[in-house]
Amino acid sequence: MLTLARTTVARTFTRSLRLNAASGSAALHTLPDLPYGYDALEPHICKEIMELHHKKHHQAYVTGLNDAEKKYHDTSDVKTQINLQAALKFNGGGHINHSLFWNNLAPSSSGGGALKEGNLKDAIVRDFGSVEKFKEQMNAKTAAIQGSGWGWLGFNTNTRKLEIVTTANQDPLLSHVPIIGIDIWEHAFYLQYKNVKIDYLKAIWNVINFEEAESRLAKALKDL
Repeated sequence: MLTLARTTVARTFTRSLRLNAASGSAALHTLPDLPYGYDALEPHICKEIMELHHKKHHQAYVTGLNDAEKKYHDTSDVKTQINLQAALKFNGGGHINHSLFWNNLAPSSSGGGALKEGNLKDAIVRDFGSVEKFKEQMNAKTAAIQGSGWGWLGFNTNTRKLEIVTTANQDPLLSHVPIIGIDIWEHAFYLQYKNVKIDYLKAIWNVINFEEAESRLAKALKDL
C-alpha cells in the first residue's frame, strides 16, 4: 500500500497513469500558472531566473513526461516500457517537484518569509530547537548536495516529526510528506548568485510561503 507521503506527492501523476491505463491513451500534463508575477520575488529571485525556470525548464519536464507516457502507452513491449522508466521518473519528478516549488514561494509583500505562530512553527522549534537552527541545518544539508537535487522539509508519518531530507536530480520526495522544497539545480539560482549556493539559500527564506507549508502540515496531520 502506498504511504501517505507517496500519495500526497504523486497524487496527480498517479491518477493520470490510472486513467491512461484504463483509456489506453495518455492524458496531457500541462504547465501550471504561477500564483504571482515573474518579478514578484525580486530582489531575492530575479525575473529572468523565474521566467527561464518556469517557461523553459519546467515546461521541458512537462513535455518530456507527456512524451514518455505516450510512448509507454503506445507499446505493449515490456522491454520498451522498462526502458522508459528513467524518463518517466526524471520528467515526472521534475513536474511534481516544480509544481510544489512554485506554491511554496510567495512575494515578501504578500507574506513570503513570515512564519507566524502556529503548528508549523511549534513543530519546527520542537524538532530543531529554533527556527534559525532549522534554517541553518536546511541550508547546510541542501548546499552539501553533490550535483543537482532538492532540499526538503518533510513530515515523517511514522515518527510524526519534521525532518530535513535531500533527493538527487529530480527524484520526488516519497519517504516523507513534502512541507517545503528548495530547488538546488543551477538553473534555479546561477544567473543571479553564480556558484555561491549558500547566498541563494539564505535569500530564498525571504520568499518562502510558510502559509502554504502550514497548510501542507495540517493536511498531513489530518490524514494520519
